[in-house]
Amino acid sequence: MNFSYKQIWLIAYPILISLLMEHMINVTDTAFLGHVGEVELGASALAGVLYMAIYMLGFGFSIGVQILIARRNGEQKYGEIGRIFMQGAFFLLALATVMFFLCDYITTHILGRLISSDQVYAAAASYLEWRRYGLFFSFIAILFRAFYIGITETRTLTLNSVVMVLSNVVFNYILIFGKFGFPALGIAGAAIGSSLAELVSLLFYVVYTWLKVDKKKYALFQRFAFRLSEFKRIWSISCWTMLQSILFPSQWFLFFIAIEHLGERSLAIANIMRSINTCFFMVIFAFADTASSMVSNLLGSGKDKSEIRLACRRAIKLTYLIGIPFLLLAALFPTALLQIYTNNGELVQAALPTTYVMLVGYFLSAPGLVLFNAVSGTGNTNQSMRIMLMTIAVYVVYVVVMVMYFKVDVAVAWTSEYIYGGMLLLLSYFYLKNRDWNKRI
Repeated sequence: MNFSYKQIWLIAYPILISLLMEHMINVTDTAFLGHVGEVELGASALAGVLYMAIYMLGFGFSIGVQILIARRNGEQKYGEIGRIFMQGAFFLLALATVMFFLCDYITTHILGRLISSDQVYAAAASYLEWRRYGLFFSFIAILFRAFYIGITETRTLTLNSVVMVLSNVVFNYILIFGKFGFPALGIAGAAIGSSLAELVSLLFYVVYTWLKVDKKKYALFQRFAFRLSEFKRIWSISCWTMLQSILFPSQWFLFFIAIEHLGERSLAIANIMRSINTCFFMVIFAFADTASSMVSNLLGSGKDKSEIRLACRRAIKLTYLIGIPFLLLAALFPTALLQIYTNNGELVQAALPTTYVMLVGYFLSAPGLVLFNAVSGTGNTNQSMRIMLMTIAVYVVYVVVMVMYFKVDVAVAWTSEYIYGGMLLLLSYFYLKNRDWNKRI
């Protein structure tokens, strides 16, 4: 098993397309609710963050499952993949059930204290009341995602994401505005529509897998009992990736809390930069996910470290090859890019320095995240957790000192991304170069 540039691209681009499509879901939800009212728009953002935090627990667990599936795929122990999948499904359904009922507590005791407006609270509570049903569908859907990335058959992700986006648009349009004889449900309609879109996504995965995948080869859709010994093996990998999935977005929360102390203009600039940066990071995340699957597959097939490092270098080069043209366009026409977000000329001019700082950060973040995911792909997820904790610790100290103490401009504050990407790069590179990481999992 080897991974050429073409093979890496064929794995990564469907992941990239699926990430872009998932981003479109957020865009369409925001656009629809923007026509309902400001209360609904703000409430959906607040409740959506809480839902995403819960979702990331399941997503983090699926990353561990993906690593194990990829390893068994490389080892050609295909029959074990179905058992891993089913043990993961048992856990994720149990987790979805717990979080479903916990949403009531979250709504009452967390949202109730964080939101001062009674109107916004009522709208957010209505959104979560219906959105939580989607957990049962989305948690199993991300398990199928882990399966297809693990066996490096990622084209299915593109098809699924297109189906999900189209379903989301149709359901939201009908239920939010009350079309085709349905009542206009407003923000509740958005929640129901998104949950139904996740159900459609899951049904697509089930039908596609049933029709197109060799179920006997992978031992899928067979009757399995929950086995504690098998689950412990999965948990030893997935518990750390779950924690990482929670910690990863926490850096942004801390950053924005700090930036808020610099004033409303700085916060507005940082928010725009975050949105633009997310688009570039989709390229990085696609190749980082690919790197994790490649490393686990290569280790399973018995390849030595030199071949694994070669695959990682190729993934990094492709991350640059795909990303740099878009970086150059943004650098050449920054004003046009910023005017997508605001018509305020003063805000656009004030944001220009931060835009250039943000664009340069790609060159550190790309190799940093690819190598970090490669570390996870070795199965040593406890080590990748240590790398993340050390990185976040240095990052937080830098942000606090530069923003809270020296009160630097937002452009200088954004150099914290250099610290984050640089730390991930150095620590991950050192680990892959000097440590013994050929772990049996």
